[in-house]
Amino acid sequence: MKLRTLAICLALMIAGISACENMNTNSNANANQNANANAATPMATATASPERTRANYSEKEAQEEREKAKANSETIGDTLDDAWIHTKIVAKLIANSTTPERKINVDVVKNVVTLRGTVDTAEEKAAAEKTAKDTDGVTKVVNQLKVAPAAKATPKPKAKP
Repeated sequence: MKLRTLAICLALMIAGISACENMNTNSNANANQNANANAATPMATATASPERTRANYSEKEAQEEREKAKANSETIGDTLDDAWIHTKIVAKLIANSTTPERKINVDVVKNVVTLRGTVDTAEEKAAAEKTAKDTDGVTKVVNQLKVAPAAKATPKPKAKP
């Protein structure tokens, strides 16, 4: 995540420098060059990257987040805040190597987060809860995660000749 952010910043800096070096050209050409550089920069939709804020999170993005959540058996309340909180927590869980995001369901209703699912260790459970609690806008976290270590495959007994 940090590497992608650094790459985006670097690309924008390079685009800005090249626009500054070309001061004698038409201002529309510079505007087009900057627009093209920005268009080439990949932007993830409905993710809580450092560049994203609640202020520029749209109702369309919230609806897309609700649809993704529903497909994963998750619940998001009707407010823009609930969708934004869900977006931020899921992004944080994906970025955190100590939390298995794919095993954790995140429900957000009226700024209350409920974590459901099964994790392998108590540390993963605590890390997921801390991630949710440390998210702006969250008023309460209900941690319903169960700890159950992954079952290890047992070797089949060898057949006797």
